[in-house]
Amino acid sequence: MEGLMLARVLRDLEKHLPARNLGWVFPDETTAALLLDGVGNLVLSYRPPQPVVFVSRERLRGDPHNPFQRFLANRVRGDLIRAGQLKLDRVFVLHFAGETGFVDQPPTRLLFEVTGRNANVLVLSAGEGFGGRILQAAREITGSRNRFRTVRTGGTYTPPPPYEKFDPRTLTESDAQALAALPIGKWRERVDGLGPLLGAELARRANLAPNEAPAARWPEALAALRSLVTDPTVSEGVMQEGAREAARTEKAAQLRKALREPLEKRLTLLQNQLGDVARAEVGVDAAAQDRREADLLMAYAHGLEPGVASTVLPAFDGSGEVPIALDPQLSAVQNAEKRYARARRREDVYERLAEREPALRAELVEAQERLDRLAAAPLEDLEALAATLQAERPEKSAYGMRFTTPGGFEALVGRNNKENATLTHRIGRSLDYWFHAQGYPGSHVLVRTGGRDLALPDLLYAAQLAAAHSKARGSSNVPVDYTRIKNVWRPKGAPAGQVHYTDQKTVFVDGTLPEG
Repeated sequence: MEGLMLARVLRDLEKHLPARNLGWVFPDETTAALLLDGVGNLVLSYRPPQPVVFVSRERLRGDPHNPFQRFLANRVRGDLIRAGQLKLDRVFVLHFAGETGFVDQPPTRLLFEVTGRNANVLVLSAGEGFGGRILQAAREITGSRNRFRTVRTGGTYTPPPPYEKFDPRTLTESDAQALAALPIGKWRERVDGLGPLLGAELARRANLAPNEAPAARWPEALAALRSLVTDPTVSEGVMQEGAREAARTEKAAQLRKALREPLEKRLTLLQNQLGDVARAEVGVDAAAQDRREADLLMAYAHGLEPGVASTVLPAFDGSGEVPIALDPQLSAVQNAEKRYARARRREDVYERLAEREPALRAELVEAQERLDRLAAAPLEDLEALAATLQAERPEKSAYGMRFTTPGGFEALVGRNNKENATLTHRIGRSLDYWFHAQGYPGSHVLVRTGGRDLALPDLLYAAQLAAAHSKARGSSNVPVDYTRIKNVWRPKGAPAGQVHYTDQKTVFVDGTLPEG
């Protein structure tokens, strides 16, 4: 139901207001009908994706089917005193006077969002405008379903986001002339109250093709629009075409939302990985400092007293003295070796990440371009993009918990001995990577690489998964062994999940779940 259609229903209703409320009936779980004296049944059908409101003279019956309908029947009482629409949006509110009796019922408002798949009916406390406290909602919308707008009983109602469009009821000739260069099929993007159906009907009444701009014939287009305000009835042929376009628009909106979410997540991941490159570059400077201090310690080791926590040594270039913090438990040479090792780790991390930086930046540009194309992409392009993304998606396993490493590899974590055995002996390929906490019972972790090598961030990520899903969970410096699947085997007669392995390497990580 589109904005001008809704305005017509409310305009006809307002002629009879205030009207005596004769009670509610409920033909089904998502339909409420209010019998008004002198009007008939005001029927509110709020089943997505095609909610509707209309006046019916038909005799309707039905008791409440659910808690919301029972609340509606008991709480929304008294005369219907006025109705209002939010601009020409598909949102309107009914004001009820309340009633006095054995149990008084204060005034309330009934708000109906006639908004396709997001249709909703809410009972609000008395007030003006379209805000206020929600007493009860037909559909609770939490942050997990909608990040931008929640609807919860007891919360505050927030109307849909504001927008700027021409109001066809007050459209001037100069405003209409400004639309003359726009194809009439796109007028609904600039004129309030028009949707696919009424947009097609406008083109029919103006005797224009949808992709044709009125140009010099804009007065006829304006006359057609004004006739639509007076009578928003849609001819049968247009109804069929409009329904088809509405279905296409709905499908495009669903596809756009489904495609945007993984692309936004991928963008965030790529930006974080590029941030790792920048941080590793800073680490190279720290590695250079470590090497300078280590060289000084090696040069002056013979003159340093053991057990001191710091020292000051002259710089090789004569630029002054260099203060150096020491571990008093280690000798000068051991302190130097510790710095050399730390410098090597930082340099190795940077080299690995720097090799991937061009590919990451190219992928970031591609993902951003895909995201930018979504906003205006037609249905055909959205379907093609969805097919491309589906083809790029790696094969998913029916076993194990799934994670994605920083490099984009799928990591599978066994949840029991049976899944451990399945991941290791059936799903894993010979050159995939296998991880397990050394000396602790726990999950097998399989990283599916297709034979490719794992970068250090991926190794540490998978090792943390293995440590966090073992008896060492929560500990620090947990040893985790890793090797290729071809080096893992099950001893004869051993129970499921028990393995032997060789050619392993060991890393030490904290037994907490990795971020991301």
